[in-house]
Amino acid sequence: MTRTGAAEPRGHDSGGRNSSVLSIKPFRRLWIALSLSSLGDWLSILALTALASSLTGKTGGFQAQSYAVGGVLIVKMLPSVILGPLGGAVADRFDRRLTMVIADICRFGLFVSIPLVGRLDWLFIATFLVECVTLFWIPAKDATIPNLVPRDRLEQANQLSLMATYGSAPVAAGLFSVLALISGAFFRKTDQADLALYINALTFLISAFTIFTLKGIPPRGAERVSVPSMLKQIGDGWRFAGSTPVIRGLIIGLVGASAAGGVVIAIAKVYVQALRGGDAAYGAVFAAVFIGLALGMFLGLRMLRGFSRRRLFGLSIVVAGLTLILIAVIQNLVVVVFMTTFLGAAAGVAWVIGYTLVGLEVSDDLRGRTFAFLQSLVRVVLLFVLAVVPLLAGLIGAHQVRYRSVSYRFDGTNAVLLLAALVAIMVGLIAYRQMDDRRGIPLGRDLAGALRGVPYVATEPIGNRGVLIAFEGGEGAGKTTQSRLTAIWLRDHGYEVVTTREPGSTKVGMRLRAILLDKEMTGLSTRAETLLYAADRADHVDGVIQPALRRGAIVVTDRYIDSTLAYQGHGRNLPVDEIFEINKWATAGLLPDLTVLLDVPPSVGLNRFASPADRMESEPHEFHERVRRGFRALADAEPHRYVIVDASRPQAEITREIQDRIRAILPDPIPLGTEDATSTFPAVTE
Repeated sequence: MTRTGAAEPRGHDSGGRNSSVLSIKPFRRLWIALSLSSLGDWLSILALTALASSLTGKTGGFQAQSYAVGGVLIVKMLPSVILGPLGGAVADRFDRRLTMVIADICRFGLFVSIPLVGRLDWLFIATFLVECVTLFWIPAKDATIPNLVPRDRLEQANQLSLMATYGSAPVAAGLFSVLALISGAFFRKTDQADLALYINALTFLISAFTIFTLKGIPPRGAERVSVPSMLKQIGDGWRFAGSTPVIRGLIIGLVGASAAGGVVIAIAKVYVQALRGGDAAYGAVFAAVFIGLALGMFLGLRMLRGFSRRRLFGLSIVVAGLTLILIAVIQNLVVVVFMTTFLGAAAGVAWVIGYTLVGLEVSDDLRGRTFAFLQSLVRVVLLFVLAVVPLLAGLIGAHQVRYRSVSYRFDGTNAVLLLAALVAIMVGLIAYRQMDDRRGIPLGRDLAGALRGVPYVATEPIGNRGVLIAFEGGEGAGKTTQSRLTAIWLRDHGYEVVTTREPGSTKVGMRLRAILLDKEMTGLSTRAETLLYAADRADHVDGVIQPALRRGAIVVTDRYIDSTLAYQGHGRNLPVDEIFEINKWATAGLLPDLTVLLDVPPSVGLNRFASPADRMESEPHEFHERVRRGFRALADAEPHRYVIVDASRPQAEITREIQDRIRAILPDPIPLGTEDATSTFPAVTE
């Protein structure tokens, strides 16, 4: 019925978006360079760990191989933790095209030098230098993309960039396996990784040439930029991200899953070699992880479409831990490759749910800091794991367990895989308990219902119900601003808050929203319009509002039933009582605990828009006057459930009045005696 956020760029279309962005020649060149660079990065991990293992295999044995492979991974991670903020500052102060070209040429030279020198100490030094150079390439690339594409194509451009970054991993694994087989036929064992390193170096040389011919990157000045340290990012992020059980559960789950994944990365090469597999088998295991990730992200969620995403997040991490146990104890290379694919699928489900929930649960004001905090924390945890795991595996060493005629090999890799499995199971259970939005519903029945396509419904109320607060009003009244500020205020006082809107808060709702607010949709009848809003609301209540209320959260929604009563009832002159009965059935009788009506004359509210953005805003002035009178009539009929706020006043006064009224309905502890939070609210207009 109205715009509910500023994050919807105008001018997007629904079809042909990928091809249209890649048709922009400068961006296409940068995307090609990114694909080549990412391919080289993934190929370097495989080639460097393989070379480190072969350089120590003859003289050092199992322990030396574990230390060498772990050392390569530590050296690759260390620069990002120490020098990470510096790369962003350089990207903002110097010519980005020149920075990327120089970085790619340096990486080309360093990778060529590794097989030519052929010593382990130089491998470590060159790897460290490569990662240092990469730290300047990545932020220069990220900062360049907005200069090459229109604002309304930026989201799609970033999606393509992520696809190039992570989609090149299985390609690199397949290429490495092929190169390993070719090298095995023509080179000594200690030289079999050399061909992969030369090909890897070539990708960076081609990338440098591609970027050098790229036009359209504006030159940079010499402005100074303040960049927070890694520890400060983590400290600030925890204060924001750890404010609710849901976000804490997400962080614990994602960091724990990253730690378990780091264990697999750290000992994969040594473990495959212990199973008598060569570099080709190592490449197959590496590829299996990313193939599984893709399957989990794209197919796993579809198979359990009706299952609670919060439950599935923790459950997928537990499944990953159980899979790790099988990988550790079943010492068969074919089984390991298959189970690694399954492990990747479970991790893919967890990652896509985790990042989606962070985007949904964290307000726009805090989302950037939350993601930055999460990424920084994951890097630190990975560095710790990569440093400790090879050392631990090497200390345990290789052992043979004999029972009568049966001999079983159990070494450090098996031990650390089992340890990683226990960590994954533990953090998965913690995340599940923190985030469970269907407490009291048996997990087995809930999962069986989702697999059958018939969601399990409890016959009795579950747990303590939360609080539902609806913000209503005409166009330009400030609902989006005030609902967001209310959510921030409640989170600051320790409440779990779910912010949502109508229409468009579910996948079905997004499609209905596109229909309902399309200015070109001129033939839609008023009754069909009313029923579409009711359909959106039914899915919204079932999929978003009720699960949050069951776990005791505070739900802040931008529009609810009263908007349909006012717009379609009073505005379209349809029977209000009939509309209410339809929506009562659609929502199973769920009404807000408090409705905040932001009242403003249409002449004032509509003037806050430069031009009408949707069908409702484009309606004539008389329509909006009827809508305003309808809202006032609804509030007068149920004064105990409404607070009418004059929305033409200054924002701080409106916010303070809303907070005073909300305090009366909040569950304990009631946030009294705190400092006035309105003084810190940003001045944002709808």
